[in-house]
Amino acid sequence: MDYGKFRYEEAQRLKESRKKTVQITMKEVKFKPKIAKGDFDTKVRHMLEFLDEGHKVKVTLQFRGREMAHPELGSKILDAVIEQLGPIAKVDTSARLEGRNMTMVLSPEKKTTKKPTTQQPTQKAAPETAPAVVTQPVAPVSEAPVAE
Repeated sequence: MDYGKFRYEEAQRLKESRKKTVQITMKEVKFKPKIAKGDFDTKVRHMLEFLDEGHKVKVTLQFRGREMAHPELGSKILDAVIEQLGPIAKVDTSARLEGRNMTMVLSPEKKTTKKPTTQQPTQKAAPETAPAVVTQPVAPVSEAPVAE
């Protein structure tokens, strides 16, 4: 066997196997306990995009000063994140307080792909949402003079 041909085929197999691998990276989104509704929605939307791309998301909640006295406020925000990303994300690491930060890791839920059906219907059915037209018979109008 030709050694050059062997090396070429081995390189091609390695190249093909690298094509099929997926790089999963960790993205981080930072919150603060006094976040406004609009900012919260924007950050959740970004998290949704990251999860759709297949990345893991680390949610960090930063406490400053006296905010440390109320970690339940942070838990409430992280619960709201989980609620909004419900069917799309699953919690890898639940919320835990580490120093002045509360962190949680989310990963994308496995995508369920629907297999297309191979059988084609032979006759198209009429849409069920179309309203039925009902006509009522109208009595003929007589041409009698109207008395005033």
